[in-house]
Amino acid sequence: MEILFLLVYAVVLGLVAPYISLNSENYGILVPGAVSLVWGGILWPILTWVGLSSNDAWIWTIVMVSMPAAMWFGSKRLHHLRSN
Repeated sequence: MEILFLLVYAVVLGLVAPYISLNSENYGILVPGAVSLVWGGILWPILTWVGLSSNDAWIWTIVMVSMPAAMWFGSKRLHHLRSN
């Protein structure tokens, strides 16, 4: 159920991405949402393995703050790689 919520959150981030000046002409409009979803999908099991419960506020805070950051930095990195 938590992964489904991360999917919805990644979709919302992907919808917002074109409006926060992420240049998508080099990589497509769906990539920022996919980057954030992959990051959240990797980070959630790692934090669960470390010992955080899905009822903890810390796991939600860490994942919800890091997904937009991963979307931003991942998209910028991909834009830089594709423009060269």
